Amino acid sequence: MRIGFLGLGKMGMAMALRLVAAGYELSVWNRSEGRTKPLIREGAIAAATPAEAELGADAVITMLFDDAAHEEVLFGANGLLDALSPGALHISCSTISVALSERLTEEHAKRGIDFVAAPVFGRPNVAEEGKLWIVVGGGESAVAKARPVLEPLSRGISVVGKEPRQAHAVKLAGNFLISAMIHSLSESFVFAEGQGIEPETFAETVNSALFQSPFFAAYAKLMLHPPEHPGGTIDLGAKDLSLFRAAAANGKTQSSLADSMAKIFAEAQTIGMGKEDWAVGQYKMAKRRGAV
Repeated sequence: MRIGFLGLGKMGMAMALRLVAAGYELSVWNRSEGRTKPLIREGAIAAATPAEAELGADAVITMLFDDAAHEEVLFGANGLLDALSPGALHISCSTISVALSERLTEEHAKRGIDFVAAPVFGRPNVAEEGKLWIVVGGGESAVAKARPVLEPLSRGISVVGKEPRQAHAVKLAGNFLISAMIHSLSESFVFAEGQGIEPETFAETVNSALFQSPFFAAYAKLMLHPPEHPGGTIDLGAKDLSLFRAAAANGKTQSSLADSMAKIFAEAQTIGMGKEDWAVGQYKMAKRRGAV
């Protein structure tokens, strides 16, 4: 089976390498050509344009940064959508707006192309291990076609609805929960430090007593022992939070916590912390705000 793969950032690269290891033939494209080299060494074929990545492919996966990248890659010159044939399968693993997901659903339907939303939960190191959790939305037959492609990437798949936008909405809400968890952990750590308690001791005690969550434990460790290279950045967190708030507004719901956190992300970007690790940056901002 041949797969076209567009978007080789940290997540995309890890996912594409997993697919190669699983025995799939890959045709890969990225705006920065140098990103394709590790995959070419593993036997993948480099495509010159997004449209070329589709040639001969049974399915095409996009793992692009944001809505603007999708506009360029899908609808621009030599874009993917005009290259896809009726009956083709497009799997969107990106985190995008609900509004764009709705538009893509309509555009694919006009062309007779199967469209499946399959955004992923997990950092690049999780993707390298093939242990992402994938949230899927789409028609039953399209999801059935997509599942064998997604399984080598994941430890689990949740089908949340027949509309692709539902999967992208779950992804945005999930990322909001991650930011909210980091926010509460950060302020709790600042409080603990003010009381002369080691944050690590606090995190272990509270997690053991209340949550028993490997997720809390992992993020506490990440915040207190920052990685050499960020897995996700403040800029990325701010982008996803903005998409969550926009979808909430369109659905006539609101989140006061999301509104408050948006101001903190904006402040972090203003003072040059946009490229900081998402979790580490939020902790630094809590320390900054908590200082008296």
